Amino acid sequence: MSDILVPAMGESITEGTISKWLVKEGDSVGQGDVLLELETDKVNLEISAEEAGVIQKILRQEGETVAIGEAVGLISSGHGNAGISGAGEAAATQVPDAPPAVASPVSAPAEKAAQPVLSSTDGGGQTASPSARKLARERGIDLEQVQSKDPLGRVYQGDVRTHTSEAARAASTTPASPASNKPAASSPSQTEYTKPVERQRMSRRRATIAKRLVEAQQTAAMLTTFNEVDMTAILDVRKRRKDKFKEKHDVGLGFMSFFTKAVVGALKQFPTVNAEINGDDIVLKKYYDIGIAVSAKEGLVVPVVRDADRLGFAEIEKSIADLASKARSNSLSLADLQGGTFTITNGGVFGSLLSTPILNTPQVGILGMHKIQLRPVAIDEERMENRPMMYIALSYDHRIIDGSEAVRFLVTVKELLEDPESLLLEG
Repeated sequence: MSDILVPAMGESITEGTISKWLVKEGDSVGQGDVLLELETDKVNLEISAEEAGVIQKILRQEGETVAIGEAVGLISSGHGNAGISGAGEAAATQVPDAPPAVASPVSAPAEKAAQPVLSSTDGGGQTASPSARKLARERGIDLEQVQSKDPLGRVYQGDVRTHTSEAARAASTTPASPASNKPAASSPSQTEYTKPVERQRMSRRRATIAKRLVEAQQTAAMLTTFNEVDMTAILDVRKRRKDKFKEKHDVGLGFMSFFTKAVVGALKQFPTVNAEINGDDIVLKKYYDIGIAVSAKEGLVVPVVRDADRLGFAEIEKSIADLASKARSNSLSLADLQGGTFTITNGGVFGSLLSTPILNTPQVGILGMHKIQLRPVAIDEERMENRPMMYIALSYDHRIIDGSEAVRFLVTVKELLEDPESLLLEG
């Protein structure tokens, strides 16, 4: 018998939420089979079986928060095989009815492996996970009163939630004292709203996004400057070249490659915009890893195009298409999301005409693209023409980027975009 453990997933991730179990108790699995999906602050991960066997016990349920190294289930070895049949299959189906094997000497190493994430409460001998102890403190619950579903008697966060729910149900069915006319306390969902509502729990990623956006506004001296780009030249290039480009490179020629090249060219001229603040130091980055904001089901994610200054238009378009596809299928890795130096976000695909993007800390600059719209533009003192115009916005950290520098950076981006041929030289 061995534990199904939550694996380490990088220094910045300490816990996750079980989003879905793909097996149930009694199922036979082979080595490498996916057992469950885990949602973290940044990516969704699949946890696979390290050995073949039978799922003996599921300790943590869907929706529960689990720590790195924590046991979420028990697996007994000996009968796992994708093509199991005959006597082996019969043996596998009998395992769930057998007495728990947790007392077997084989399980001792697994118990030791799980112990680092468990500790006793301050006042008693009940063994509980850190998340369970934290939740119990927040809700004023004595862990000694919480019933564990774990064969080893360990208390997890789900056990505390179950205890709270059962206590609330018991309180709601207790008759009110005749000596008191006060109504029984009810949950916020019953008292805060007088009309129908639907309450949804934030996903872990959505909660993390919310936290980081607030932190960005609280820690950075954020300011936004605006300009507009005449997209006539880029639209002309795309019109003339898109078919041959698609035929040669098997990818469409979009706007993002032009903007990525223009941003890289401007960053080379204004290196402070490609920096970050580290204590009292300014770290000027000599590489150009450009984050491209992508809308996914669970919220905005920012995968990174590495070394964008060394890539051609086709390579940039392919990288962005690949990252966007992975984002929408929840298959991005941590490596895809880490280490960007500057971010581009395109609200124009949703119809946004103007916005002030929020910094993707610790970066100190982010460029916002918007909807292309025909507007009358004065060509000279006598002529007016309808031109395809786009507002662009640069949000920046005023602590290290002066206003004049930000304005000149954005003007440089504008000039490079309005003269696409210059991107081959400057980008």
